[in-house]
Amino acid sequence: MAGNSKRIAVTGGHGKVGKTLVPYLREKGYDVFVVDKDSPNDLDEPIMQVDLEDFGQTLDALSSVGKDVYARAEPKAFDAIVHLASIPHPRMVADSVEFRLNMMATYNVFEAARRLGIKDVVWAASEVGIGVPFDKTDAPYVPVDEDYPMRGFNVYALTKVLGEEMARQFCLNDPEMRITCLRLSNVMDPEEYAKFEGWQDDPTQRLWNLWTYIDNRDAAQAIECAIRYDVRGKDAFLITNDETVMRTPTEELLDRYYPKAERRKTFSGNEVVLTNEKAKRVLGFNPVHRWTDEV
Repeated sequence: MAGNSKRIAVTGGHGKVGKTLVPYLREKGYDVFVVDKDSPNDLDEPIMQVDLEDFGQTLDALSSVGKDVYARAEPKAFDAIVHLASIPHPRMVADSVEFRLNMMATYNVFEAARRLGIKDVVWAASEVGIGVPFDKTDAPYVPVDEDYPMRGFNVYALTKVLGEEMARQFCLNDPEMRITCLRLSNVMDPEEYAKFEGWQDDPTQRLWNLWTYIDNRDAAQAIECAIRYDVRGKDAFLITNDETVMRTPTEELLDRYYPKAERRKTFSGNEVVLTNEKAKRVLGFNPVHRWTDEV
């Protein structure tokens, strides 16, 4: 490894989260190698163009060391893998296709890591694995935390639920492995905050995830925190900002739309309902980008 920087492979590095994460990690001193189905942004970008549904290609990509004429394949090529690549929403393709693509990509990355001796994986799981949309499945208690019952309401959510169980099984079978599952909330870029104003008079537009979001820059921070996390086994963390997408107080929203939910605390102002307390306490996550500061 060059210098003291960790070498990180990022699958889906050209996607929405990846476009913010990759430069963020490089600014932090990490040596980042992108694994993506898209072509390089430029000839100097460290990247391999790969179909992650193909295990051979995945294994080859995640064994990449060196560059140009010195490039070669070796085990333990990376200190950690950040697995972002997936179909990001339901009904973008046929359900059976989405299930196959997401599950095969995740299995291939986990299995390639195991075979190559790469013991640290950070996976972009999702809030959807805990019952989203809540207006269809109902919320048994708030704040929602990591102990909340898992439920795959649609095919995308199902791949996240099954992916977390697969992560648990991989770590059971290899006690030296750890797969940190980050249950990212609805990721927002700063330019998207203008549309938040359109929700203020109609909170029902965001009932589906209890008015929660994560700023893309804070998502990058959470992933970097997870790269540094060093506890073996499978663990999961909700990654959310501290406030909802609404200016209306959270207590008022819950009284109006979720009066039957067990209230396990009193919420202050527009405090988030999908709590990030565990991520703060265990990972050192500290979201700093508020949508109200941007609008």
